Amino acid sequence: MILEKINLPDDVKKLKKEEKLILAEEIREEIKDVVSKNGGHLASNLGVVELTIALHSVFDMPKDKIVWDVGHQTYTHKLLTGRKDKFKTLRKKDGLAGFPKAEESDYDSFNTGHSSTSISVALGMARARDIKKQDNKVVAVIGDGALTGGMALEALNDAGNSKTDLIVILNDNEMSISKNSGGMARMLTNLRTKKVYEKSNGLAKKLLRKIPYFGEKIINLIINIKKGIKQLIIPKMYFEDIGFKYLGPVDGHNIEALENVFKNSRLVKGPILIHVITKKGKGYSFAEENPNKFHSISSFDLNSGEKLGKKNKDYSKVMGEKLVKLAKKDKSIVAITASMADGTGLTEFAKKYPNRFFNVEIAEQHALGLAAGLAKEKMKPIIPIYSSFLQRGYDQIVHDICMQNLPVVICIDRAGIVGNDGETHQGLLDLCFLNSIPNITIMAPKNFLELEKMLEYAVKSKKPIAIRYPRGGEYEEKLEYGSIEKIERGKAEILLEGDDITVISIGKMTEYAYKVACELKIENINVEVINVRFLKPLDKEKIIKSAKKTKKVITIEDGYIKGGLASSVNDILINQDEKIEIKNMGYPDKYIKQASVSEIEEKYNMDKKSIKENIINMVKNTNKEK
Repeated sequence: MILEKINLPDDVKKLKKEEKLILAEEIREEIKDVVSKNGGHLASNLGVVELTIALHSVFDMPKDKIVWDVGHQTYTHKLLTGRKDKFKTLRKKDGLAGFPKAEESDYDSFNTGHSSTSISVALGMARARDIKKQDNKVVAVIGDGALTGGMALEALNDAGNSKTDLIVILNDNEMSISKNSGGMARMLTNLRTKKVYEKSNGLAKKLLRKIPYFGEKIINLIINIKKGIKQLIIPKMYFEDIGFKYLGPVDGHNIEALENVFKNSRLVKGPILIHVITKKGKGYSFAEENPNKFHSISSFDLNSGEKLGKKNKDYSKVMGEKLVKLAKKDKSIVAITASMADGTGLTEFAKKYPNRFFNVEIAEQHALGLAAGLAKEKMKPIIPIYSSFLQRGYDQIVHDICMQNLPVVICIDRAGIVGNDGETHQGLLDLCFLNSIPNITIMAPKNFLELEKMLEYAVKSKKPIAIRYPRGGEYEEKLEYGSIEKIERGKAEILLEGDDITVISIGKMTEYAYKVACELKIENINVEVINVRFLKPLDKEKIIKSAKKTKKVITIEDGYIKGGLASSVNDILINQDEKIEIKNMGYPDKYIKQASVSEIEEKYNMDKKSIKENIINMVKNTNKEK
């Protein structure tokens, strides 16, 4: 096998053309094998195998810098940069991350995990290079979907105006190459990447300028004619207009063609955009036919393409199904997604109510601003969005939604620990940053039924509301506890009464707390369990009353301790006259690396066993004092 001989990019550079083709297929087999077992991003990685091989064949990394947008397509890059032997640990605890990590390798020039950031970062690196008078190349690899993000467009505008040497590779996996435009585009690319063209073009302009009066006018006329022809032939001349030299389109699965354009690009000054056409899921028929399904997938059977294990109901699906029912009765309900309809449970809503469904692509800030506009005009916008992506729209939540007290419902999916996607995707911040914003109501359900009731409450409300729920399903699907006849604003529920200790929980952790409390009853430890339901407004009355009764309180939340439930409860109880012992359970002030959810919970003492031990220790210590 050729892959066995590849340890670093220098080994790739030594390969013959035929060997690189074999290497590409071997890499695909390795990626399919590992992702089928570990889960991960499959379709996008299969689509960039040849592109990555060509990059490492031409550029001199790590001296040259490559910034991968999002970074979920770097599996081939990892295999070629000294991490081949650890590749089977991908996305596992203490293994390779599913995204670029500078601490893993010098070849990972920048940590990424969210969309549309690469051009900004690469431009910053290029400007730093120029200030330090260095001569390395800086490359940003960005997908066509990521260009819908406002940050990418802002960066393109700045880079095009900067005259800075920067290479942006647009990985376009949606469009096909037209025979008419493709031939002309390639001809223009070959012509414009020759040094002789640059020199002759400059010389021609110099000579024309010597012609009295008419010289400059002739130059402008030629430039305008040239631009007009290009606009007719190549629809991507938008990039030329903002200051980039546009090269392409290039077949992203033709290593030789890619290497040629990359080599030529090194000779061109200023910002360059190389348009590369690839196919998502290349080399695996199931992924080619259904790239959305194989974008991010759990372990699956390679032969059938079907996911392994039983498919349980999850919070995203419950939210989507309930929203469809609510929308049937209320025609003012609309749904918005930032290119995550499948992941957030909106697929059925999109089919049933296409005129009330808006996919704004990867543009979280716009999605929230759009929701504000819809709400202002008496519509009821629901916007399900992953917790870690919601961070990108903080100002819109503050300025456009909450400051005007508009009834937008933000459904925060993947809240709390998500596991193997790692630190860029853990949803630990939402409770903290939302808790400080005036006018917003924050809720979290303990189970599926409570989520449905919260949605019913939310669509009737006339205020901004956030409902957060975890990735996956309930802790125990058949566990029935508490009553959910009605959700009342700011009202908690007491699930179990007890006088030994008070456990105050929110969302997913309520299931853990309730289960532990039931087990401890057998050991004659009576735990009062409060499901707060609302972080904001918090049910101060129930919390104070219970705390004064038991004198011992534990708060539990699937988020950071600072700024969330713990901080809110502590603020209430610290002002009480009576001495109350408080312990806060949550995640520390640090970024949490990849591992399974259960492994992370165990590591940070957030599992059932740790909850049980904390309760027992607090109760026993009090008994000793007595």
